[in-house]
Amino acid sequence: MEPPHLGNLQTRLGYQFNDLARLQQALTHRSFGQPNNERLEFLGDSILNCCVAALLFSDYSTLDEGDLSRVRANLVRQPSLVELAQGLELGSCIRLGDGERKSGGFRRPSILADTLEAIIGAVYLDGGFTAAQALVTRLFEPVLRSIDPQTLGKDAKTLLQEQLQGQGLALPVYSVIATHGAAHNQLFEVQCAVPSLNVQVTGQGGSRRAAEQAAALLALESLKQVAQRVPLRPGRKRKASTEAGIQK
Repeated sequence: MEPPHLGNLQTRLGYQFNDLARLQQALTHRSFGQPNNERLEFLGDSILNCCVAALLFSDYSTLDEGDLSRVRANLVRQPSLVELAQGLELGSCIRLGDGERKSGGFRRPSILADTLEAIIGAVYLDGGFTAAQALVTRLFEPVLRSIDPQTLGKDAKTLLQEQLQGQGLALPVYSVIATHGAAHNQLFEVQCAVPSLNVQVTGQGGSRRAAEQAAALLALESLKQVAQRVPLRPGRKRKASTEAGIQK
């Protein structure tokens, strides 16, 4: 009899496996034992890149190769995959060894992203390329609808840098102001300062990079306020928390 959690996951995926063992393997981290999902992850990564490239080619007919590559890289990077994995509630389905489970491995970004790629690989083996492409399309079409074609999927730090350079202003200064939690599950606080505009904001994330991205996003929002002539108090601080590096 099919375990209920696997049935629910297949419903969320929109795909029913012919061979449930493939899904079980895709959900098996190496810490749990063999067979695990590492080879499926390798396969799924390649299929994911191909399918996302085909989606972008179809949906963005005016973008050149460089812009298409940048958008694809943004879509298939780890934080984006983690957000999709969380939406599918993959963490509750992953099979982990005792040590990995006790240390919170079901929340670890690398494990969530790798598992999603492994599932894409498993769907390919189970139902062929058309089934895998349909899954990728279901996952990524809502994301594509939210992309601003003016930014072309650039991350917040890049957008902030380009905006400041375009105005002839100095680049932002990032500094870690605090870290919290155990070594395997740290939360970083990073300050982003744009002294010339009297902007100072603080972002939080599960890595320094994620915290910098969160801070940069808030800095961009503050710059919009400056452009609209909404006064900011000197040294005003705001906080954003995100594991993906993008405020939700």
